Amino acid sequence: MQATLLSVVGLALLGTLHAQDSIPVQADFQQDKLTGRWYSIGLASNSNWFKEKRPLMKMCTTIISTTAEGNLEVTSTYPKGDQCVTRNSLYTKTEQPGRFSYTSPRWGSKHNVHVVETNYEEYALVATQISKGTDSSTMVLLYSRTKELSPERLEMFTRFSREQGLTDDEILILPHTGEAGSPGM
Repeated sequence: MQATLLSVVGLALLGTLHAQDSIPVQADFQQDKLTGRWYSIGLASNSNWFKEKRPLMKMCTTIISTTAEGNLEVTSTYPKGDQCVTRNSLYTKTEQPGRFSYTSPRWGSKHNVHVVETNYEEYALVATQISKGTDSSTMVLLYSRTKELSPERLEMFTRFSREQGLTDDEILILPHTGEAGSPGM
């Protein structure tokens, strides 16, 4: 009985590791070119919080900068009610360029972050495997340097999200908001 349980747990862990390995990473990733201001254009996730918050979600502004240690500081500002909320995250670099890890201090969840594809000047597609205990979820973000992206880029985001096992009701093109600190945000 115990050997069977260990086999099942081992297979589940192997499946999780394989899923993380199956997410591609930008070839020849150049971290310094990823820094600067981005807008979240699309968000897809199979997490419970996404299902609950989806009707309230709007586009947010994200600033990415590199720390002295070579990690990424990610600062996102988004509307919550009639105010702007800022969240800071520190993505720790891994041995693979374009892949980062992050642990949420608030929730204790572990995030395996992949910069899947970017041309640095227009868009960035980022996929994250999130795990907490035995729960796991997938999140895909589409960032843009401007508040608009071509239909081809939006379709690429939708297609990639579906390839990650996400359904159409788990994929959202975010509505526009004003700038952080400006009226209408």
